[in-house]
Amino acid sequence: MTINRRQLAVAGVFALGASLLAARPSVAESADEAAAAKAVEDLRQAMLAADKAKLESLVADQLSYGHSSGKLESKAVFVEVVASKKTIYKSINLTDHKITVAGNNAIARHTWDSVSESDGKSSTAHIGVLQVWVKDGGAWKLLARQAFKI
Repeated sequence: MTINRRQLAVAGVFALGASLLAARPSVAESADEAAAAKAVEDLRQAMLAADKAKLESLVADQLSYGHSSGKLESKAVFVEVVASKKTIYKSINLTDHKITVAGNNAIARHTWDSVSESDGKSSTAHIGVLQVWVKDGGAWKLLARQAFKI
């Protein structure tokens, strides 16, 4: 079979068009990844500020918040502990970010380094964290969080 220039050009146009169409979802995913990353950062800042309204707006009603000790908290308990300053976060640094978006869900992983105070006692934490975020009405909300010892 012989392929002439016209057929080669038409095939090239189709290949280019297909690659452009295939690239569109990655642009949307990149925007979602950026929005999810911003939500992770907003949560970090809300925890540092003990901002009850911001915390409540960033977490889903069904929140399951797991600590590296195995302790689990609901949304109400998580927000109360932070907003009432039962635990005061003096610093929270997140590194090694990895965010994957799958439909209306985002999986965020990072290393958490913090200095906090509870019951007058200062402590530090160096842990791994897995967060599951869900897009709810266009906003990312934390649905689940599990910390683990590194």
